[in-house]
Amino acid sequence: MDPKTLIPLLESGWAGARVLVVGDLMLDKYAFGRVERISPEAPVPVVRAHRTSEQPGGAANVAMNIAGLGATALLAGFTGQDADGLQLASLLEAAGIQPLLVRVAETPTTSKLRILGGTQQIVRLDFEDTAPRPLAAYAQLLSQIEAALPSVSALVLSDYAKGVLTPELCERLIAQAAERGIPVLVDPKSKDFSRYAGATTICPNLGELSLATGESATDLERLLDRAQALVWEYRLEYLTVTMSEKGIAVLWPDAQHRAAAVARQVFDVSGAGDTVIAVLALCAARQLEVQQATVLANLAAGIVIAKLGTVPVTRDELLGAVRAAADPYQGKTLSLPQLIEKTRVWRAAGEQIVFTNGCFDLLHVGHVTLLEQCKSLGDRLIIGINSDASVSRLKGPTRPIISQAERARLLSALAASDAVVIFDEATPIELIRAIRPDVLVKGGDYTEATVVGADEVSAWGGRVELVPLVAGFSTTELVRRMAGGPDKSEPERAGQISDGRLS
Repeated sequence: MDPKTLIPLLESGWAGARVLVVGDLMLDKYAFGRVERISPEAPVPVVRAHRTSEQPGGAANVAMNIAGLGATALLAGFTGQDADGLQLASLLEAAGIQPLLVRVAETPTTSKLRILGGTQQIVRLDFEDTAPRPLAAYAQLLSQIEAALPSVSALVLSDYAKGVLTPELCERLIAQAAERGIPVLVDPKSKDFSRYAGATTICPNLGELSLATGESATDLERLLDRAQALVWEYRLEYLTVTMSEKGIAVLWPDAQHRAAAVARQVFDVSGAGDTVIAVLALCAARQLEVQQATVLANLAAGIVIAKLGTVPVTRDELLGAVRAAADPYQGKTLSLPQLIEKTRVWRAAGEQIVFTNGCFDLLHVGHVTLLEQCKSLGDRLIIGINSDASVSRLKGPTRPIISQAERARLLSALAASDAVVIFDEATPIELIRAIRPDVLVKGGDYTEATVVGADEVSAWGGRVELVPLVAGFSTTELVRRMAGGPDKSEPERAGQISDGRLS
């Protein structure tokens, strides 16, 4: 299907969609660092940590994705009466998620601590107790869920096999949702799918499906054919199978549909399944066709696997991915928050980030040559361009000739560019401070002392590079030629790259 058809849906939001997520809550902790030596105490790497983070995980990450996509998320599950439980509740509140939490004194909040050296996970420490909770805790949880259920438009059962979704609870919630016509989507961990019978769909990955069917995951066709029988057996509307780089397969009793995955560099698959089921649930709440839902889910999964850690997808990111699928070049034009996230991933992979900027009005060979030189100085090139208003303030009311959207589109089409960002100020100093490039590039008619941002880049260990310009090429000269004479309309402004340089 044409991804363009999904743009209006994302632009308008999810029209009051409310999704209730029930399942195993976790707190995902990360320590990011560098491996510089082997410990003298034991043959293990020493990770010099430089950053830590904590994010809601498990069923809580499903809710975070739903909230990040712009819908209302309600979340039900157990936490412990401990510091991790308080931190998890605080993170959920900050994200605007409506909590239906039961704090249980006898068991800790499930948490996972991952230690990473660069992008490589060194070890994971799990703190959990999967024993059944007291009966009173289940009764309180069920009461809260039943009170909320009539107000929601979709129900997600996020089963991480940590003790929340017992067979009895699953059966009762699925039956009550069916009575109200509420779609139920299940992310399973149990190999016995009978506890999810009557759901709208179950969403296993290939490993989970292999356990449930007894078929090997290496023979995909045989596995999917066997899985198709589960649709009848468990009274599902369809079965949704996530297949990693092979995409998503949807199985009805008498038909199959496959949506190809979006090719992305994979940094961390943590939370990808949570993102998929969150998107599928929102699509079910809006009664979208399953084929449309799988396209969106694949695009969303492609976003989160390119991030480090359990990080939910946002509506703007997904909208950008849909636009990029419809127009691959447009996908390089990023907002500042998107760009910061992108640079975090690039930097974690050890890549050098190069930044340059200008108006780029009437793109010419001088621009292209300079940008190719910029790209040769590192791994990723970010191009900052002045907004239309900024260009007009700097160069007069007749400029720009080309709008900011068109300029961004042209620059995105260049092989040298990795990201394009539009800024509204006279200089890009705030942008430079936000993205902290490793290399800052200007034309050869500058000196380092006159380069905006040079002091800042040097302060954090970066460098400034001055590259030679291509003689005889400038936007000013092109404007003069088109006008048939000298162009007197453009004032010189201190601190801004002129047309004879990079503009």
